Amino acid sequence: MSSIIAGIKIPDSALAKATTEYIRDVESDLLFHHSRRVFLFGALSGERKQLAYNPELLYVGAMFHDLGLVEGQRSDNERFEVDSANAAKAFLKPYGLSDDDIEQVWLSIALHTTPGVPQHLRPNVALVTAGVEMDVLGIDYAAFPTAQREAVVHAHPRGEGFKECILCAFANGFKHKPDTTFGTVNADVLVDSEPGFKPMNFVEIIRKSPWIA
Repeated sequence: MSSIIAGIKIPDSALAKATTEYIRDVESDLLFHHSRRVFLFGALSGERKQLAYNPELLYVGAMFHDLGLVEGQRSDNERFEVDSANAAKAFLKPYGLSDDDIEQVWLSIALHTTPGVPQHLRPNVALVTAGVEMDVLGIDYAAFPTAQREAVVHAHPRGEGFKECILCAFANGFKHKPDTTFGTVNADVLVDSEPGFKPMNFVEIIRKSPWIA
């Protein structure tokens, strides 16, 4: 694979190389190529918006953002995003990064399915979400020139049926802990994929709380 894709250089530090090897070993082709596209679209968004981001931190955040969906990497009681973020944090500790850098990576992963918040945080946090939103939802699709989109997808193909396959990967990653989807976009995935699933309702929770009034 080329080290430069759509004008974006894939980080090649020891940390970045170790990240690539680790994620390549544990994730499916679907999630691996998706995560690389998330980095590339996030970086392209950062370049277009002239944001001062750290490519290495962005790369780690992008590559780890869906790890919590993978069997053997997911907990029984945490949101998958938190599982992913915690795994990245543990992975980073031996590399001597500052607490601030590790927190940025953690937040970039933990918040990537929380619309309306990441774009107001620092670039390394905002751009993971920007990459996810472009690759999964097509947000800002037209802002990326055709040549950029084609270069990214040529290097890391979406394959046949990516939309349905990624939805299936989401559902399989957290259907065993449906309550963790409360208040997130992930509840929509289970409503679509799991017959009879009824998400918790915020209004009902308030009204049924132990408070008298």
